[in-house]
Amino acid sequence: MIELTNIEKRFGDNVVLKDVSVDMPEGTVTALVGPSGGGKSTLLRCVNLLEIPTSGSVHIGDEVLTFSPGVRVRWVDIQRLRRQTGMVFQNFQLFPHRTAVENVMEGLVTVLRWPAERARARAMELLEKVGMVHKADAWPATLSGGQQQRVAIARALAPSPRVLLCDEPTSALDPELAEEVVDVLGRLAREGTTMMMATHDLRLASRVADKVVFLDGGSIVESGPPGKIFSQPERERTKRFIASLNVTADYVI
Repeated sequence: MIELTNIEKRFGDNVVLKDVSVDMPEGTVTALVGPSGGGKSTLLRCVNLLEIPTSGSVHIGDEVLTFSPGVRVRWVDIQRLRRQTGMVFQNFQLFPHRTAVENVMEGLVTVLRWPAERARARAMELLEKVGMVHKADAWPATLSGGQQQRVAIARALAPSPRVLLCDEPTSALDPELAEEVVDVLGRLAREGTTMMMATHDLRLASRVADKVVFLDGGSIVESGPPGKIFSQPERERTKRFIASLNVTADYVI
């Protein structure tokens, strides 16, 4: 279980997240949707503590951290919770001086101190899972955006995290390349990978997510299954947002 309880995040006087609570049973996919500036990426980054919540608690597996204003969190506690997560960034963030397989190996060798041979075997297994084993020795600069993102997904999965966090994983890609990434994430979802993703791509959310959380102004406006949120939202704010994206029945599986 991944559980966020009463999360608040402030930057000075600016309240970015307001009393946000989300629970994710293991093996499910939660999509965070909403307008830019609504709090999606900030909430995602609060899960792995790239942003430290001002107050509230984060619970992943057996690890729980509680936050209070003005109370410093120990680095060792941050690291312990962060190791439960894997992160896929919008712009891939691959090391340009490492090949695809070396990118996937890097965290295993450098952080977890795996022997190189064991790390390479794990990396090749994951590159095969995301359809990139044939590009194992390629440099990132020679790969398309979709291929780079698939390598980034393999890298995030390498240490076997409890939850895979995806921050706008298709937004830097054209529709054809985005489809490659949607297919990979859909396959991972069917295999039971626990995921939380911030996305503007409602095709991705509708095909992959079990639950959609609509955020606006730092608060949860509405949540529920994709079919309900995208086709029959209850709140007027949700209806306006969905209408602005011209969502059609083709988006909803």
